[in-house]
Amino acid sequence: VQLQASGGGLMQAGGSLRLSCGASGGRISDYFMAWFRQAPGKERKFVAGISKSGDRTDYEDSVKDRFTISRDNAENTVYLQMNALKPEDTAVYYCGAERKGYRTTMDLAIDYWGQGTQVTVSS
Repeated sequence: VQLQASGGGLMQAGGSLRLSCGASGGRISDYFMAWFRQAPGKERKFVAGISKSGDRTDYEDSVKDRFTISRDNAENTVYLQMNALKPEDTAVYYCGAERKGYRTTMDLAIDYWGQGTQVTVSS
């Protein structure tokens, strides 16, 4: 399956962005889906994850109550709604799929990656 992330851009602190991750070449309905991010000079880190059916979500502590992950299996797409953005949210954001449907926060467990989309938040 190929993943395509989009929706990044430049935003002032306090603003909102919605990232999308569309899939082709396969159905994501059997996959655990997640968003990770990588800031300059830092390792890629887990941001949010969502179960196959969408009934369970997980968030990294710094984005709880600000970011919301969701999925539309019929549209083969996963979203990340980001509100109250902060400069420290600046990073390249990647969507990923774990093909066995197992919940994970580890990038090593991700089987498929999108190409990344840049999010820059100015103060």
